[in-house]
Amino acid sequence: MTFEQIMTELKSGKFRPIYFLMGEEPYYIDVITDYIAENVLQEHEKAFNQVVMYGKDANVYAVLDAAKRFPMMSQYQVVIVKEAQNLKEIDKLQYYAEKPLKSTILVLNYKYKTLDKRSKLYKQLDKTAVVLDSKKLYDNQVPAWISNYLSGRGYTIAPAGSNLLTEYLGADLGKIVNELNKLMIVLPVHEKQITLEHIEKNVGISKEYNVYELQNALGEKDVLKANRIIRHFTQNPGNNPMVMVISSLYAYFVKILTYHYLADKSQAASALRVHPFFVKQYEASARKYPANKVVQVISILREYDLKSKGVGNTSASDGDLMREMVYKILH
Repeated sequence: MTFEQIMTELKSGKFRPIYFLMGEEPYYIDVITDYIAENVLQEHEKAFNQVVMYGKDANVYAVLDAAKRFPMMSQYQVVIVKEAQNLKEIDKLQYYAEKPLKSTILVLNYKYKTLDKRSKLYKQLDKTAVVLDSKKLYDNQVPAWISNYLSGRGYTIAPAGSNLLTEYLGADLGKIVNELNKLMIVLPVHEKQITLEHIEKNVGISKEYNVYELQNALGEKDVLKANRIIRHFTQNPGNNPMVMVISSLYAYFVKILTYHYLADKSQAASALRVHPFFVKQYEASARKYPANKVVQVISILREYDLKSKGVGNTSASDGDLMREMVYKILH
């Protein structure tokens, strides 16, 4: 089942005997677990009917014993196993999964990895449990996710804002949600659009000196602006690590190269996996950077990625390397 399907069921009051929540993205796992922990039982029922265990401390027999108990003065009991990926002999849950108690809601948080789908346990869970495979989003999927998250709460954000947050926060949905919730709280009551000014003031990302603006400056071959941003980066290395800068620029120039070789430029937004708002930017950058120059730029980025890790470099600082790298890209 998908995250949305599971949440719809839970909010309608339909509960299943086992929830096996696995995958690389912990955000969805935590949201489902927290909802069950907070909403299935009333407060006075939780003392006797809600148990939370940790896989690294518990053993599978303790989990089975808890799951097989009947609730006290309640319709359900809830057993939550966090860090279930650390639970030894987890395969022994197969026998409970064959015939789980309908009065027990067993939640297994199997974070940052997935259960082998060839295993007997997985095959049994697939028959009798709700199984969620929580996949990590690709970076290019995050801006749309941010927009959808805000839209569901009655807010909007400009494409430049969602891109800026993605560049700064990456694909960590938990971290992104924390910042978005902070932004929604600080907005004036009748204001529903998150702007770059709100992000700069409340998240701490400079709207002028960030990787997203560096991409724009390089794409436009604006030498002065690019060097101002790099100077800011060298003065604030903790906020702008070189590895992040190179990774973002690499993704940007790969998109420019992809644009060059598109047979149908009208499908650029889909092919580049970007908001249509940004297609003109890639089109303009492609005019300034012929395909052979883009290939050269990608080679430069790879060279300086290695140098930042000490390969062929013994004394240059990250600031020196970034200045050299940007000079070579622009000239």
